[in-house]
Amino acid sequence: MDSGASRPAVVIDNGTGYTKMGFAGNVEPCFIVPTVVASNNSFLNQPRPNSTKNSNWIGQHNAGVMADLDFYIGEEALSRSKSSSTYNLSYPIKQGKVDDWDSMERFWQHCIFNYLRCDPEDHYFCLTESALTAPESREYTGEIMFETFNIPGLYIAVQPVLALAAGYTTSKCEMTGVVVDVGDGATHVVPVADGYVIGSSIKSIPIAGKDVTRFIQQLMKERGEHVPPEDSFDVARRVKEMYCYTCSDIVKEFNKHDREPAKYIKQWRGTKPKTGAPYSCDIGYERFLGPEVFFNPEIYTTDFTTPLPDVIDKCIQSAPIDTRRALYKNIVLSGGSTMFKDFNRRLQRDIKKIVDARVLASDARLAGEIKSQPVEVNVVSHPIQRYAVWFGGSVLASTPEFFTACHTKAEYEECGASICRTNPVFKGISVADPKHCLAGNSSGVAAIQPRDSCAEEIVEIRLGLQRFRHETLAPRKSSLIVCLSSSDKMMSFDFLPTQRLVKSESSSDGREVR
Repeated sequence: MDSGASRPAVVIDNGTGYTKMGFAGNVEPCFIVPTVVASNNSFLNQPRPNSTKNSNWIGQHNAGVMADLDFYIGEEALSRSKSSSTYNLSYPIKQGKVDDWDSMERFWQHCIFNYLRCDPEDHYFCLTESALTAPESREYTGEIMFETFNIPGLYIAVQPVLALAAGYTTSKCEMTGVVVDVGDGATHVVPVADGYVIGSSIKSIPIAGKDVTRFIQQLMKERGEHVPPEDSFDVARRVKEMYCYTCSDIVKEFNKHDREPAKYIKQWRGTKPKTGAPYSCDIGYERFLGPEVFFNPEIYTTDFTTPLPDVIDKCIQSAPIDTRRALYKNIVLSGGSTMFKDFNRRLQRDIKKIVDARVLASDARLAGEIKSQPVEVNVVSHPIQRYAVWFGGSVLASTPEFFTACHTKAEYEECGASICRTNPVFKGISVADPKHCLAGNSSGVAAIQPRDSCAEEIVEIRLGLQRFRHETLAPRKSSLIVCLSSSDKMMSFDFLPTQRLVKSESSSDGREVR
């Protein structure tokens, strides 16, 4: 194995709204930045000469070079676009899929060299993709990573599988469940059985976090709040993140706000970007009407009127019948737009109503001859669900099997970018037979088996999500214990106050090796 495997892998989760990046083994991503690029195209807008005699080919070449170098990403890109009209914003990812590959390459370049400040030739990379990504997109990703950045190895993981690995609450990781991924630009409901994505049952709805922001912006505008037009979307986004919550009954919530407005109405204060004058606006019904679009979408649009709980139920009902109970039992939330207060409780209550109604209807048809067993519905919520996909990638890239499963630079040079179309499937971090940890992939081709020395090592990872709560990470030291079956060693990863995993090994005689 090359030297890149001795260093922590780089984990980058590219989302429509935000990108999370960091190194494998960390509990939290090092950086979370908006997925946006600001490019200076003024160099390319120079007038063309009328004749070749007066043309300045060197100047035009230099203009193209400057246009390639003068760009910014993240918050800096947003601030540059506000302060100067020469910078144009572009969003590389739309609805969970890469839409502009040139901007995406620039974005990755800035992430690697300006944020992570690492040499890509010295690290393996773990990137994420949507469950509905086309195979051609993986080829483009492989070409950019191997050709532009010359990385030693690449693994492209499916986001719902990583979110499922990060969302389990028991000591054993069962890679069966439904991932409800509500991002900024797309909402996907993806069933996963033993690490395999059930592609025929994937559901997608055209309502996501950005639609909640637009709905809040629309409500504030209709009520006549004095928010500067150029700042209204950003204010609505901040209101969504700071004040919104999920209510149990929309009618009762209206009555609460009407009876006690001083208790429920918040006030937003800001400064006009052009004049610097202060302004303020009231935040009332928007606090609970924003997240309500997932449960009553007709209040926002008439194009799509199916509530999210119904979509989840249809997704599970379309899955194989022998997996449905396990899917209902493990509904995992992922994405920043699931962080609303009581979102998981409302979702679990509504899904439970649908399931119980179906069970009662079945009992009525059978007239008491056969009694249906109740179906357990459990919606998993945890403190890290905003970056659950990234955390799942961090855990995955910390295992020895990861480096065996990666596509290497040598394989790319031998076979071309088509090798990136498929990736081995991790059927679970905890398995009964470690040799079958990679026993399959989504395309049906022969799976890449790990080396026996790696496969026999890890049998069970005990991980409690309560150890990763933000209030306990800094002051105390937690441990992630890996029990080994084929040796007399026990490996532990200590979460220090710096939130970096420190690997230590202890043999049976009590000696500790770092």
